[in-house]
Amino acid sequence: MITVHTIAELRAQIAAWRRAGERIAFVPTMGNLHRGHLELVRRARERAGRVVASVFVNPLQFGPNEDFERYPRTLAQDRAGLEQAQCDLLFAPTAREIYPRGMDGLTRIGVPGISTVLCGEFRPGHFDGVATVVAILFNLVQPDAALFGEKDYQQLLVIRRMTADLHLPVEIVGVPTQRDADGLALSSRNQYLSADERPKAALIHRTMQDVAAELRRGNRDYRGLREQAAAALAAAGFRPQYFEIRTPGLDSPKPEEKEWVVLVAAYLGNTRLIDNLRVSS
Repeated sequence: MITVHTIAELRAQIAAWRRAGERIAFVPTMGNLHRGHLELVRRARERAGRVVASVFVNPLQFGPNEDFERYPRTLAQDRAGLEQAQCDLLFAPTAREIYPRGMDGLTRIGVPGISTVLCGEFRPGHFDGVATVVAILFNLVQPDAALFGEKDYQQLLVIRRMTADLHLPVEIVGVPTQRDADGLALSSRNQYLSADERPKAALIHRTMQDVAAELRRGNRDYRGLREQAAAALAAAGFRPQYFEIRTPGLDSPKPEEKEWVVLVAAYLGNTRLIDNLRVSS
């Protein structure tokens, strides 16, 4: 596996592959890779002859009181995992490489509407940071396909909308959430959980499953289901930011809906956990 840190090195390798007629799949990450990330790489390998992964902790998507400084940086471990997963190239740039003139006055991409609800309400500017860095990375890597985990469901929709609106020739592929045996969605932030908090964290998935079962049974009291689920999490020691039932496009559901997404964001101790579950009747 090739590891590059500069845009010039990346573009030279991409150009060589393009001249050879290679198809390229891309997996952008912030590093501290787990089994879910490596599943993205495996799926990427099925779609292209060349797989590129990036590791870049993007300061543009962190708020002033969030965990940018303490976000785990594990590049050597990430490199070993990517190599084992048969990634062809790792792009690990610095912030100066991506934002050479800094972030003040930087051209930014915003996706109206979808970026300001749910996580966007609690993390203002977050999805602008995501859309901007992904657009930059797409411009640099020029992939045929890019793969993203469905755990970050709202992020996936933002990227799909941005890609479509800007007519970028990139196929956006969502990959199902990878989970531990007790249902907890894999996340780099799970390592923030204490030994006592870790088993409790699986309650998020069980609560979503309970709501999904009610929806399949025909319960359309969306407000009641949301409030009951949030109350159950709060009683167990979580601090829910939201527990929502939406359509797959994140609109408010109507009684006649047949497909939903249950979405959750909640703090357990100092760790913010998000998850979602697709449901159909």
